[in-house]
This record gives sequence, C-alpha cells and structure tokens, in this order.
Amino acid sequence: MKTDNEIQKDVIEQLKWEPFLNSSQIGVAVKNGIVTLSGRVDTFSKKILAEKATKKVSGVKAIAEDIQVGISPSYKKTDTEIAEAVVNALKWHTMIPEEKIKVSIEEGNVKLEGEVEWEYQRSQAKTAIENLVGVRFITNLINVKAKITPYEIQQKINTSFQRSANIDAGKINVEVVGSKVTLKGKVRSFAEKEDAENAAWSAPGVVSVDSKLSIEEPAYAFED
Repeated sequence: MKTDNEIQKDVIEQLKWEPFLNSSQIGVAVKNGIVTLSGRVDTFSKKILAEKATKKVSGVKAIAEDIQVGISPSYKKTDTEIAEAVVNALKWHTMIPEEKIKVSIEEGNVKLEGEVEWEYQRSQAKTAIENLVGVRFITNLINVKAKITPYEIQQKINTSFQRSANIDAGKINVEVVGSKVTLKGKVRSFAEKEDAENAAWSAPGVVSVDSKLSIEEPAYAFED
C-alpha cells in the first residue's frame, strides 16, 4: 500500500503531465490517502482538470478540492458579458436543448436551471461553459426527467458495465428506487469507481447516484 508521501509525489507528477495545467499553481497535501488540492487557476475548466488528473493516481481514496478560480483584472468580465457568452455557448451546442435551460449569474458564479430528458444533456450544459473567461463556479441545478421504469434503468446500467473494459461488472450491485441509483460493491481503483458512477449517471431518467463503492487494497506477493 502506498504511503501518503508516495501518493503526494505521484499526484504532483500527474499534474505536471497535464499540458494545460501549471502545476506550480497547485498545492498538494495528502493524509490517510485523502488528497487536498489548493492554489489558484485562471479558468474553472483547469480546476476540474486538476481534480480529474488526481483521480487517475492509484492510492487516492478521496479528494478535498480548495482550488480558487481568479483571472487578471485586464481580462475581467461583467456578469452581463458572461451571461451572453454562456447563452451563446449553450445555443451552439447541438446536444443541449438550450431553450429548456435558464441561466443566472452573480459575480461570475453561474447557476443553470431547467429540465432535460437525459443526464448527458445536463452534464454537457456544464461542460460547454467551463472554459468561458470569467466563469468562477458553476451550480448545475438542471433536472433530469424521462419516462422510464426503475427496472429499465437498472438493466441499462448493468449492460453498460458489461460493455466497459474498465469495470468489473460482477463485483458491483445496482439498486434502483424511483430515479435514484445506489451502487454497492468493490472496485480496483478510484478511476474504476468514477467510471461506474459515470455509467450510472448516463442512464436515462437518473436523478441521483448514491455510490457506496469501496476501493480494494491491492494484494502484494512477498518472496521469502
């Protein structure tokens, strides 16, 4: 099992490996496998990228994210300018029913509201605006509402697990009550845990995912 120092070193190296990140802007602390990221970046998308990069590192059990988003005053945008950019980004994204989404902004913090039929539409709405200059934080309150039974949701998630080369479907149990999905079982890494959660979110009609998946500690063979 990795020590906290080894995990810290690996996370720092992974951040350096990301071409769009300046690793010197991000601080990394580790305690009991829990990684705390701190510092300041200039776009919200870089904050998300740092978190995704950290999740790739084996031994990471959880992430506490304290990275702040701030830009140079010369590039500062008003809320009206940000709102126009957000609306245009949603309008030109073919996968998003922009007419069903309402946008409100306060001091660079964007709130998305509305109702869509698929989780990918909800997630793509957030992704479409992450790189916009001036966006400091995104609160995604878009609801997913689709006509599908809990059994159909469960079947679609299980089928998705079986298709994935990164997920051991035999070790994950899927429970669906209404539009809420609960995942139980064991996974081999933080990345596999995230893949399973993303697969569950991708099923139509899913409103919430309660992940109770635990990460197995790797077994090591020792020679005498």
